[in-house]
Amino acid sequence: MSATSLSDLMNFTLGSLTLGKLFTSLLTLLVCLLVIRVLLKLTRKLLTGTHLDSRVQKYLLSGVKLLLYIVGALIVVDSLGIPITSLVALLSVGSLGVTLAAEDVLGNVAGGLVVLSSRSFAIGDFIEVGGTSGTVEEISLNHTKLVTPDGLLVMLPNKELASSKMTNYTTMGSRRVVQKVTASYDAPTDTVKAACFQALEMTEHIRTDPAPTVRLTNYGESSIEYTVYCWTDPEHYWDVYFDLGEHLRQGFQDHDVEMTYSHLNVHIVEQQT
Repeated sequence: MSATSLSDLMNFTLGSLTLGKLFTSLLTLLVCLLVIRVLLKLTRKLLTGTHLDSRVQKYLLSGVKLLLYIVGALIVVDSLGIPITSLVALLSVGSLGVTLAAEDVLGNVAGGLVVLSSRSFAIGDFIEVGGTSGTVEEISLNHTKLVTPDGLLVMLPNKELASSKMTNYTTMGSRRVVQKVTASYDAPTDTVKAACFQALEMTEHIRTDPAPTVRLTNYGESSIEYTVYCWTDPEHYWDVYFDLGEHLRQGFQDHDVEMTYSHLNVHIVEQQT
């Protein structure tokens, strides 16, 4: 702000006010309040017709309301004869200082608006961001709260959340469970698959559509790898995952299939003389 503008602002005195200026300012204030009320109604109506989240609409409406009141206050101040240019310059300097001091906070607020408007996840969804996974407990303008499977509360800054890769495991309404097992080369493929399907039948909360499948996926050095695929509801994922692992062991035992581990077979060949 220039020294001239600051001098003009300091030279203003209450003695320069007249009854006519006060009446004009009062009339200007009433007109400004009326216009602000009409504009807020129009803004609220426009926001209601959009698909934005209700919280985003609320924040935008509050921002528009604040801006309109600031403009209205400046108009009323100008009608009183107070140098408005000096006030605008003073407000600009003050807002710049606040912006620099609260850069991270403003970044998180902007990220929060992006998160709320994109609707990429909602409260109760299980998501993974930057190596952290958990159930969304709260979404605010500044942070998003996650509860991890081991009971930890993690607060993710919305600035980081909006700019990072995010995986939502809930929004599609189903989640695939994958379990890998190994069996001996001596075990017939059909027998191993039968053991896996027995484990699937013993496990609750598995969807029949898409149907569970068992595929031979790899020939290892000392074993053959089989992969079991099935689908379940997101809220039953961990129950199905662990129950299926236990039932696979039981299925292998019932079908006399060896669940192999890393080992080395040594064959001794006698030399004939």
